[in-house]
Amino acid sequence: MLAIYYIVIGVYLNHLGYYNRESIFYIEKTKIIFEGVGNRIKVMGLTAPLLPFYCSIIFSSVNTFLAPVIASAIGTAGLFYLIAVSMSSRIKNDDFYLYLVVLMFFFHPGIVYTATSGKAIYLVLIFFFLFFFNLLKFYRSNTTFHVSLASMSLVTLIFCDYKFIWLSLFFVPLVLAITLQSLNLGEKESIFRLFLSFNSPSLRRKLIGKTFAIYIILFILPIASIICYKLLNLTHANDLNYFIESPYATWTVLVDKLNYDMTTAATNYQLPELSILVSARVIYFCPLILVAIYLFRESTYQALTILTPFAFIEFLHIEYDKLYLTYEYYMVFLVLALLCLIFKAQTVKNQRVFKIIVALVVLVQFYTGFDFLRNSLIPEERSYMATLLNRTPNTDQHESMEIADYINGLPKNSHVLVDDAVAYPIAAFTNNIKQLTLPYQELFLSGIETPYKYDDYILIATAKNPFTGYTQLNNRYIPLIRIVNSGINYKRVYETDNWVLYKIISIQ
Repeated sequence: MLAIYYIVIGVYLNHLGYYNRESIFYIEKTKIIFEGVGNRIKVMGLTAPLLPFYCSIIFSSVNTFLAPVIASAIGTAGLFYLIAVSMSSRIKNDDFYLYLVVLMFFFHPGIVYTATSGKAIYLVLIFFFLFFFNLLKFYRSNTTFHVSLASMSLVTLIFCDYKFIWLSLFFVPLVLAITLQSLNLGEKESIFRLFLSFNSPSLRRKLIGKTFAIYIILFILPIASIICYKLLNLTHANDLNYFIESPYATWTVLVDKLNYDMTTAATNYQLPELSILVSARVIYFCPLILVAIYLFRESTYQALTILTPFAFIEFLHIEYDKLYLTYEYYMVFLVLALLCLIFKAQTVKNQRVFKIIVALVVLVQFYTGFDFLRNSLIPEERSYMATLLNRTPNTDQHESMEIADYINGLPKNSHVLVDDAVAYPIAAFTNNIKQLTLPYQELFLSGIETPYKYDDYILIATAKNPFTGYTQLNNRYIPLIRIVNSGINYKRVYETDNWVLYKIISIQ
């Protein structure tokens, strides 16, 4: 029922013209793989993030343009299933918390956005949930099998969003506390447990051995996977970091910069995210996380585990100081809070008062989730909420559709030189992608040097285009190419604010 509910909303928004750059990027790369001409192996293997792209490809047989929406709808319904099953198995004979989860998945603006936008947030939330779920299970059972599952979840999380590799950084000191707690000692306080362990040769050997073993189990798989993927990039693209630095490989490289530039240059300038305010914004968005921390107050190492994502987002804000935190980094705290309820809600003695508090906090979160989307620092997130509330056509991609419609009307045997680092929305809306000469093709560089030999038209980014500095096919290209190829003329045949389509005319 949830999946159908999400798909209906997603299809409705799609008919209103709502698209985001992430889903359009997946659509364009999918078209290249199934309809393109030339060597498409690099596109198939090095498009990042990898798992969201493949999930979108799975549903492209239904409809290429709806594939990301279908994937996010079914994926978010799958997240609900994981949470609901875990909650039902641990909180028996009491469906109150399950009803709250159902209510949240139907009406929380953040979850609806996750499910209907076509973005890959749903995969991040699923594997973030599984990672912490298995860690908390390990704390209870002391079975390293759960650490192995947590390691696998961390690998998949990284391949959904590479920035989550920094999350492992904050688990390095935490592993020692986890190992100390797993030792069979009478002393409960961690500092005294550490003192006892280091003063006993047998316990010291056991502590060092177990700590090293957990490090290996938890981190060796993510490290090995990243190394293998970097070597794959080096082999096929001659760049270890191609998948995170090239605009041909990932949509985030230019879009994150554009979001930051648009926000800081806006007339109604908004206060940027400050380090001291990021955690406060998290608590405002998800006050339920305070309840979660309270539930784990008696266990220091478990409470530190819950606090780790706070350190993670603070680090992201410092490491990527020219980027704003997108909605998914706030949504992980909502999932984490629900996970804490799964493990600890039944341990509260006064259930009646606790349920009232949780219910009130959840109601507050409906408003804060809505407020975050409506007043987001990210233009695409504000655009989604405006389209959903106003139910009026979204014009964000109108210009790309306009250019694509003109290209669709060109003769079938004509070819257009296009740089899809910046023009991938236009390529996505083009009916026949075989007409486009794109950078993944070997003849693209030759086409730039002598376009009259390979193409009939050239798509140029104007000086007003925010991405004009990231492509060779900008307003400087035509004057330069006229000098090199003096016997060729270039005629403007179609023009918008950000794009100009030139026809190549031989005058020799």
